[in-house]
Parts: sequence; structure tokens; C-alpha cells
Amino acid sequence: MLGIQMIVSSMQVSIVIPIYNELSTLHEIIGRVRAVEGLNVKEIILVDDCSTDGTRALLQSGFDEPLFKKFYHDMNQGKGAALRTGFAEATGDIVAIQDADLEYDPAELPGLIRPILKGQADVVFGSRFVGGGAHRVVYYWHMLGNKFLTTLSNMLTNLNLTDMECCYKLFRREVLADITIEENRFGVEPELTAKVAKLNVRIYEVGISYYGRTYFEGKKIGWRDGVRAIYAIFKYGLFR
Repeated sequence: MLGIQMIVSSMQVSIVIPIYNELSTLHEIIGRVRAVEGLNVKEIILVDDCSTDGTRALLQSGFDEPLFKKFYHDMNQGKGAALRTGFAEATGDIVAIQDADLEYDPAELPGLIRPILKGQADVVFGSRFVGGGAHRVVYYWHMLGNKFLTTLSNMLTNLNLTDMECCYKLFRREVLADITIEENRFGVEPELTAKVAKLNVRIYEVGISYYGRTYFEGKKIGWRDGVRAIYAIFKYGLFR
């Protein structure tokens, strides 16, 4: 038991936060990440995807401690491009994705990381559709679309995920070493899923809470992203 505890305590976590126009939430989400107990956080990687609302100036004026790594895109490319930048700079044993809005609670990261720390998993997906945590009631058609995309993805990857589109995806870093992100926008979710599936690694799913935003509150994903997700599911599921 002592040996296992020593291994667990020595595993360091890189948290990658893709950021685009999150001026109203950035301070709070970073504060929440820093407040999480039970994580050996090596670095918080902040990737600004050419924000235009003052977020970039906020990043440039603070977060200068050694814990933070800051990167800036000169043009807006999308979440996939931000993750590509962040993953390339991650040096922790485990790499976790954390969105910059407040839809996902960083306090749940220890539960998500646990299967990796216990030596059971190489990759962990969060799921908004399993578990007993709080879930804000928002858009029916988004929920239906997510379930459709997850089912379609599962058919091509032979996985039995319940929430392929969930932000929370955590990886042992050596898994990411075998993955090159090609999608620039939200097509990165099915791309990562398909590429992980082809590596034949151990994948677990952990239920999470969900505090969804409305479009008025800053939600960005739209129907065009859904169309691109379908394209990505077939592209990476069938032909890569």
C-alpha cells in the first residue's frame, strides 16, 4: 500500500485550459483550479485563442507565477488548435482538459484522475449523463444532439461511451505522444475519441456535474460544429 501511495503522490498533473473571450469567468475558473485539493498540479497551461474581449490583456497582466505557462494565438483558430498548443507544452504525467467557462467544476478532477492513479486507466472521459451530480436544465436539442453524436462515434470506435463530447478528457501523457490533433475547432472531441480508441488503451468514464450556459451567457458551440463533428467521426473513425 505504501508503494502505491508513493507512486500516486509522485504523479504530476498538467491542466490545459483553452481560452477564448472568457473575461468574466477566467479569474474564477483559475481560482477554482488552484483550490482543488488532492491533485499534484505541476503546471496550468493557459492558451488564449486570440480573445477580443480583454481576456488577453488580463492574462498578460497577471498569472506570472512559475505554476503558469501562457501562450497566445495571433488569430482565432478554435478549441482543437488551443489543445494542440497546450498538449505540446505539457510535461506532467497526466494531462487534463479544463474549459475556461464555469460549466465544469474543477473540484471533480480528483475523481476523474483516480482511475489513472490507481493504475486502472490510461484515459478517462467525464460524462454528464451518468452519476448523481447537479445538472443545470438547458437545451433539449443540444442534449439530443450530444447523444446522437456519441452513438454515431461509438458505432465507429466500438466504445460504449455515454458523452463523447464532454470537455473532461484526461490522459496519461504517453498516450498523447501517439496522437496528433488535426481538428482546429470542436471536431477535436470526436477526433481524440477515435484516435484513442485505435490505440487500444484502457478507457474509463466517470460521471460529473454540469452547469451549462445559455448562448446569452456565452455558450459558443453551434449547429455548424455538430455538422463538423459528424464529418470528424467518419473521417477519423473510418479512414485513420
